[in-house]
Amino acid sequence: MSTAVVAHGATGAGGRRKGLGNPVLGMLLFIVSEIMFFAGLFAAYFNLRTATGTWPPPGNGAFEIHSEIVFPAVMTTLLIVSSLTCQIAVWRIRRGDRLGMNRALLATVVLGVIFLCGQAYDYTQLGFGIKDGIFGNTFYILTGFHGAHVLGGVLMLGVCLYRGGLGQFSAQHHDMVEATSIYWHFVDVVWILLFTLLYVV
Repeated sequence: MSTAVVAHGATGAGGRRKGLGNPVLGMLLFIVSEIMFFAGLFAAYFNLRTATGTWPPPGNGAFEIHSEIVFPAVMTTLLIVSSLTCQIAVWRIRRGDRLGMNRALLATVVLGVIFLCGQAYDYTQLGFGIKDGIFGNTFYILTGFHGAHVLGGVLMLGVCLYRGGLGQFSAQHHDMVEATSIYWHFVDVVWILLFTLLYVV
């Protein structure tokens, strides 16, 4: 088997490639490292939570966070919808539908930006800051790092949208779109876990 086939994947019927392309494989390896990163943050959170009698600790606005769940729930729903639109973009380009992919990518970018703006707004409405005790510290670290990952995902989606507008993707060549969608789904799953831990449980 030639080096070119190993690097870029074998080509099947209709010109469709088989196997993982380098961008997809690289993204999967990157996500493995991100899983370990967030696992460390979650482990620290659970360690602090089990070592504290009442959670969230009383004494500041964090104690009422569970009563302010509606807005974060709406933002969570938008992020889940954005994951769907991102996957639609992948499905569209697999069929060679560039226009459908671009529309789905645009919707995903818009929803991602709305989520970031919503998170920033939510920060202004919370009755506690990062310096207000253990909960405030862990809350802002967890959600802040996730927000940074969402921003990175929005930028990657924006690059995909720009390249899609130039017609650089096709049914045979769209590894960047696939890789970006995998990352976006990962970001979505992490937020669902964070939302559940911080606002619900």
